Amino acid sequence: MKVRMIIIAAPSGAGKSSFVDRITAEIPRLRDTITYTTRGMRAGESEGHPYHYVSKEKFLELREQGFFVEWAVVHENLYGTPYHQLEDAWAKDEVIIMDVDVQGASTFKRKFPDAATIFILPPSIEELRRRVTKRDGKVPSDLEVRMANAEREIQRAGEFDFQLVNDQFDKSYQEFKKIIEDLLARR
Repeated sequence: MKVRMIIIAAPSGAGKSSFVDRITAEIPRLRDTITYTTRGMRAGESEGHPYHYVSKEKFLELREQGFFVEWAVVHENLYGTPYHQLEDAWAKDEVIIMDVDVQGASTFKRKFPDAATIFILPPSIEELRRRVTKRDGKVPSDLEVRMANAEREIQRAGEFDFQLVNDQFDKSYQEFKKIIEDLLARR
């Protein structure tokens, strides 16, 4: 069966965004969605890269208009994926690839049962903690919330079609790329 959507989930800091950014640069047929969020921008981010940043009020207004195919609360912020991005990509015979949280992955799998799912695991919770702290340049105020969420998310990895451990980025990325190439070869 032809794959129209590939869903990537992982705890915050496990590397899912880095994997998706690299694979979409290497395989033009893949289209990443740009999620809407109420969280603040981090250093190096800008509007549309990697999110559309909106106020909570604007997000709730869009949600009420049926703008999102799915939305979720993650680490006390709202995130949502707009319908039109999926429809635009499919009209061009592109395959959607998106990194979402575990609850988002469940929602998408219910709505699009033909979607393939991949869960990226950290080598350990301790390594995940180190990565999140290093990425943000300081200990995030919600670090303990993220770590508690990560432990719950990791327990659900078995619900995904594929799982891989991101212990060494380049090696793990090559495993990830092989999974994606195999999925795209389905016609």
